Amino acid sequence: MQRLKKSSLYAWFMHQKNKVMDASLGSSDDVEKGNDPYEVTSGICDGATCESYEPNELISVTSKEAITESTALSELTTGRPDGPTTNTYDQSEVEKVTCVEPFDESMKEQLSKIDDGDEDIDLLNSHYSKIKRIVYFIVSSFTFRIFGILLTFVDLSLIITDIVVSDGTMYIPLEYRSVSLAIALFFFMDVFLRVFIEGLTIILRPLRLITLIRVFHLAHQKRHLEMLTRRMVSGNKRRYKKDGFELDLTYITERIIAMSFPSSGKQSFYRNPIKEVVRFLDTKHQNHYRVYNLCSERAYDAKYFHDRVRRYMIDDHNVPSLSEMVAFSKEVKEWMAQDEENITVIHCKGGKGRTGTMICAYLLASEIFATAEDSLYYFGERRTDKSTSSKFQGIETPSQNRFVGYFAMVKNTYNLTLPPMKKLTMEKIIIYSIQGVGKGNGNDLKVQIIMQRKPVFFCSASKNSRIVHDAETDTVIINLSNCPPLYDEVKVKFLSSSDLPKYYDDCPFFFWFHTSFIQNNRLYLSRSELDNPHKPKAWKIYRPEFAVEVYFDDVI
Repeated sequence: MQRLKKSSLYAWFMHQKNKVMDASLGSSDDVEKGNDPYEVTSGICDGATCESYEPNELISVTSKEAITESTALSELTTGRPDGPTTNTYDQSEVEKVTCVEPFDESMKEQLSKIDDGDEDIDLLNSHYSKIKRIVYFIVSSFTFRIFGILLTFVDLSLIITDIVVSDGTMYIPLEYRSVSLAIALFFFMDVFLRVFIEGLTIILRPLRLITLIRVFHLAHQKRHLEMLTRRMVSGNKRRYKKDGFELDLTYITERIIAMSFPSSGKQSFYRNPIKEVVRFLDTKHQNHYRVYNLCSERAYDAKYFHDRVRRYMIDDHNVPSLSEMVAFSKEVKEWMAQDEENITVIHCKGGKGRTGTMICAYLLASEIFATAEDSLYYFGERRTDKSTSSKFQGIETPSQNRFVGYFAMVKNTYNLTLPPMKKLTMEKIIIYSIQGVGKGNGNDLKVQIIMQRKPVFFCSASKNSRIVHDAETDTVIINLSNCPPLYDEVKVKFLSSSDLPKYYDDCPFFFWFHTSFIQNNRLYLSRSELDNPHKPKAWKIYRPEFAVEVYFDDVI
């Protein structure tokens, strides 16, 4: 309204209105002096001259100007209140005076340009008025502002904590980084919404500059969140955290590296980014490294590593063949012998099970260790970061441990040549402490035998077997029929039609063995030697006495 009063249009309008009011007030004096009642006298501020208007001019002025309700009818029909008489106009003339004609187009255009000083009206007239009203209501609400203030204090404390532990010597929990990232996202949303409502000038305000700084801090927090997510996925596996690198990568020896899968895309958020791995190897061991990918389920372009990649197709949570272990160990030894600076990088998905199995084979083949137990323990010690957790990060599955033991015998007994082939057929399987496992009588169990990565036999209660349950001894005997000859690496996989939990390999339990190392045609595996029942989370189903015993017949 103040801006309107300062405008020239407003001053002109009020000047004309005052003329009309002065004319009505001076009419009674004119009658007493004998002046023409239709001659209106208006004194000019300097008193030098006066102006007169004819009645039709007065009507014209008042009709063109929008006389407001404040110019009441009484002002036009009464003279001075203290005068002896009053001057009364004809009713028709009064109606002519008070009748307001519509504004012409030029007047409308001038008035439309006047700033009313009401932002709400401007908001309503905008193209996005409804959306802006909702957003304005949210960001201007008391709750939103108080919440923002509280987050500011929380964020300041987190920033101080971040500065204190920025040297990387302390493990910062993922929850801390997640909260900091969420706060930065809130500030980013706040800036975005206010720019949407008020324009880019809002950014130049001091408080908004602070918020904008937090938005830039968002990118910094994203990097930290990525690193902490990778730490969470890798657990307490030893990581390389030097010279600007943060990778799930461990020097098992000075020339042997174990690491998790080098990933790209979304998986790089929680696993080793492949470009960072390449940068590390090119920086530390340029032209002197070879990478071994042990994953059968995933691959990458070997050009990342300058085509220095070798592959061994091993399924996740499973074992390599003895022939693959022998070939790998010999190949690595030859590569190492070519140059004393050459190093070998081995990975699977997590850089622990399949990777550990092959590295232990190399440690035995190169005579760094003489026994399987020593090589297994050493690998676990090197791969585990005990400063963050006591969980042992060595080879986990019993079958992988078993095959490292087989390889030790290949090295020590057969001098890195494969043992003589031994063919067997499976006669029966005995399961001990079956109570609580599925139906508890073995009728829901199915057995699948896999050899050379292909199923070769299947049996159930109604096919290729006869199941006998002995409740007194709490055992189940599965007598097999039509079992084909088995040789080399064999996998026995147990399935169930009940709701038995599935863990590794999408089944309740399984195990691997090699026929050349079966003694007395018998194989006994306790709970800790069976894949899946060995896990503590499965012990609520598989009791300590749970075991599987297999009897074989020789193939003549």
